[in-house]
Amino acid sequence: MKATAVVLAAGQGTRMHSKLPKVLHPLAGKPLIWHALRAAHESSSSAPVVVLGHAAEQISAGIDQDMRIVIQEEQLGTAHAVKQSEALLRGKTDLVLVTNADLPLLSSTSLKGVIDEQSNNPGPFSLLTVFSDEARGFGRITRNPDGSVQAIVEEAHATPEQLAIKELNVGAYCFRADWLWSALAKVPVSPKGEYYLTDLVSVAVSQGETVRALPLEDPAEAIGINTRNHLAEAEAAMRTRINSQWMASGVTIVDPSTTYIDSGVTVGQDTTIWPNTFLQGETTVGEECDLGPNTIVRDTKIGTQCKITASMLESAEVEDDVDIGPFSHLRKGAHLASKVHLGNYAEVKNSYFASGVKMGHFSYIGDATIGENVNIGAGTITANYDGQSKHRTEIAQDVFIGSDTMLVAPLKIGRGARTGAGSVVTKDVPENTMVVGIPARPIRKLDSSE
Repeated sequence: MKATAVVLAAGQGTRMHSKLPKVLHPLAGKPLIWHALRAAHESSSSAPVVVLGHAAEQISAGIDQDMRIVIQEEQLGTAHAVKQSEALLRGKTDLVLVTNADLPLLSSTSLKGVIDEQSNNPGPFSLLTVFSDEARGFGRITRNPDGSVQAIVEEAHATPEQLAIKELNVGAYCFRADWLWSALAKVPVSPKGEYYLTDLVSVAVSQGETVRALPLEDPAEAIGINTRNHLAEAEAAMRTRINSQWMASGVTIVDPSTTYIDSGVTVGQDTTIWPNTFLQGETTVGEECDLGPNTIVRDTKIGTQCKITASMLESAEVEDDVDIGPFSHLRKGAHLASKVHLGNYAEVKNSYFASGVKMGHFSYIGDATIGENVNIGAGTITANYDGQSKHRTEIAQDVFIGSDTMLVAPLKIGRGARTGAGSVVTKDVPENTMVVGIPARPIRKLDSSE
């Protein structure tokens, strides 16, 4: 049977007390709605339908997933929101899966489970529930003797006996499409002037139909986001899930409670991640690396067998067998080829280091191309900005840059050249030439053995 997902994202989320729409708040590096859409898409037959209302343009612009958008012009409740998808889906699908964008931990496995439950249900719909001692304001599930759902009792209207019920309504449903569209018209208006999807239980029961409930295996999946406290709770649960998945695939995480890996990250087998390490954005890490402690890697590609200690890498590329840190910083556009060594307090921006380059400590290289086997002494900087424009420095292979050298771009240093300690190099240096002084001047030619 064909199932299509409808993801509800029209609410304002006032309890977040934020200028940012609730569903765009990040969780493990991705917006809340991104997680809900991914699970919905993986569990159904086609691109999900997203119902937007408040801040619709901002939300749609902030999502990079395949989806179809419908607008709920007036926010008149969840049943009214689902009805906005009728024109798009009527006659186009057998089952309608409805979930909420503020339930980012609901997995595709659980959503497939409720679809399968409904596929075998002669009644009009099935829903997900959770058994929990923490009610979170969810409605209570009452069941008939045969196990079918009798009612969803909202917390505000529940009796003391009903409040003691531990089975709660999660807010994810799978409907038989041909029943859903006509049943939505039968939902009564609430005292608040809204139409609630939960009232479809009473519609079905009044027709003598069977509503089934499928409990979640993992109660953490039912964490809904209404406040910043909920967001922090979901972040901890998502971190546990992500770290467990990587450890199961062969990654060593020394202390999962202090390791933060975003949803978009990939990590190779036999890599070790030490405490207080953050892998963020679209980062990829190869096999047999050693990362951390105290390391931040964002939107960066790291090859195999790299060691990165107490350093920060942003929008950079690091090839195989590279050693970085502690306390180094790769900024946007930094590209280190294989077997490069960066030691303490080294900063690289928008520069390419060829294989075998060594930059030990306290140096800054920006807007530069560095050839193979160059040695960059402590305290070296490229003066790449003249107050108006950035200029490049080009250093050929086998060059030795003495400590405290200032390289004033634009500048080219030829193969095999050397600079003396404390030099200020303002003019191009020929191959195999030694320059010293302020400003640097050639003092002799070097033979290939030096």
